[in-house]
Amino acid sequence: MAESKTAHSPLVTYFSMISLLTLCPPFVILLWYTMVHSDGSILKTLDYLRQHGMKGFVEIWPRPTATAWKIIAAYAAFEAILQLLLPGKIVRGPISPAGNQPVYKANGMAAYAVTLITYLCLWWFGIFNPLVVYDHLGEIFSALIFGSLVFCIFLYIKGHLVPSSTDSGSCGNIIIDFYWGMELYPRIGKHFDIKVFTNCRFGMMSWAVLAVTYCIKQYEENGTVTDSMLVNTILMLVYVTKFFWWEAGYWNTMDIAHDRAGFYICWGCLVWVPSIYTSPGMYLVNHPVNLGTQLALSILVAGILCIYINYDCDRQRQEFRRTNGKCQVWGKAPSKIVASHTTTSGETKTSLLLTSGWWGLSRHFHYVPEILGAFFWTVPALFNHFLPYFYVIFLTILLFDRAKRDDDRCRSKYGKYWKLYCEKVPNRIIPGVY
Repeated sequence: MAESKTAHSPLVTYFSMISLLTLCPPFVILLWYTMVHSDGSILKTLDYLRQHGMKGFVEIWPRPTATAWKIIAAYAAFEAILQLLLPGKIVRGPISPAGNQPVYKANGMAAYAVTLITYLCLWWFGIFNPLVVYDHLGEIFSALIFGSLVFCIFLYIKGHLVPSSTDSGSCGNIIIDFYWGMELYPRIGKHFDIKVFTNCRFGMMSWAVLAVTYCIKQYEENGTVTDSMLVNTILMLVYVTKFFWWEAGYWNTMDIAHDRAGFYICWGCLVWVPSIYTSPGMYLVNHPVNLGTQLALSILVAGILCIYINYDCDRQRQEFRRTNGKCQVWGKAPSKIVASHTTTSGETKTSLLLTSGWWGLSRHFHYVPEILGAFFWTVPALFNHFLPYFYVIFLTILLFDRAKRDDDRCRSKYGKYWKLYCEKVPNRIIPGVY
C-alpha cells in the first residue's frame, strides 16, 4: 500500500477516516445553508437545528434536481473534452515506487483560459446566466455529494478488477481501501487520467468558475461589485492561474505522485474544493463590505506577494530537479544532499535534496505563503462572522498534516540521508518556530 496509509497510528487513521466519511457531506450542506440562508451566522443555524432537530436538517438538505445534474454534466463533459483534445506539451511524471512513469499532456493553462472565456461569453451574450448556478448551488452541492460518492465506489471497483498500472492493490480493509484509494494512477483508456480530471480540471477549475459566479451574482443583484468582492475574486483567480501555469509541477506533488485515488483525494476535489475553498466569496455575495481604496489595495498587494512566493518556492525546487542541481538558487550554487533510496522492485535510485533558498528556511516553507494567501483573500469579509475563515483554518490543518505525512514518507524512503537533511533544515514549516 502507499506510504500515506501508515503516516499516523492505526487508531488515529481509522478515527479520522470514519469522521471524514460521515461528517464532511453534511458539513458542506450546513456551510452552504448558513452562508446563503442564515446570514453567515453559525448561531442562527444552530438555533434552527435546536428547534427542529434531525427533521429540520433533512428539510434544509436540498434535493438534487434535473437542473443541477445538467449543469454538472455539461461542465464535466466540457472539461473532459478540453483535457483530451486541447494540444499541450508531453510531460513525464516522477517514477513511481513500482517503477512506472506516467505521461501527461500539459494543456491546463489552455483549458483554464478556454473555460473562463467561454463562461464569461455565455453570460455577456445572454446565452447562459451564471445566476442559475448560484440559485441552484445547494442542489449542485447535494448532487456532487452523492454523485462523487458513486464515482469513488466506481474507483474502488475499478482498482480491484481493472487497475491501470502495477501501482495498485488492496490492504485487505474495505474502509481503508475506499478512503485512501486502490490505484495511484487510474486512467480510462490510455490517455484520460482520472486524477488530473478530478483534482485539476474539475476541482481547481470549479474554484475559478464559482469565484466568477459569486462576483457576477453580486453585480446582478446590486448593480455594482464591492471592492472586497473584487479583492477576493482577483486573489482567488491569481492563485488558480498560478496553479494551472504550474500544473505540470503539481503532478510531482503528494496529491498525484503518492496519494492514491480514493475518497480522500477524489471526493475532496469534486465536492470539498468547489464548496469549501470558494466559501469566502460565497459569503461576500450577501455581505458586501466596502474596504476603501487604501485597505483594498494593501490586501491585494499582500495577497499577490504571498501567491508569488508560493509559486517561486515550487519553481525553485522544480528548476533544481530539472537541472539536476546545476542551477543558481538566490544567485549562487545550491546547497544539497545526495540521497539514495531503493524502489519496491529493488532498484537503487539517487535523489537530490535542496537545502538552500526557500527550501533552506524550512522543509515545507511553501505552505506559509499559501496559508497567508488564503487569509488575504478571506480578510475582505472582515470579522463579523467566523465562518468565512473556516477555509483558512481547514487549509492550515490540512497542510500541517500533509507536511507530517510527507516527512514520514521521506524518512522511510531516504533513511540516514533524511536524518542528515533534517539536521541541515531543522524546521518543518515555520522557520525558527516549527
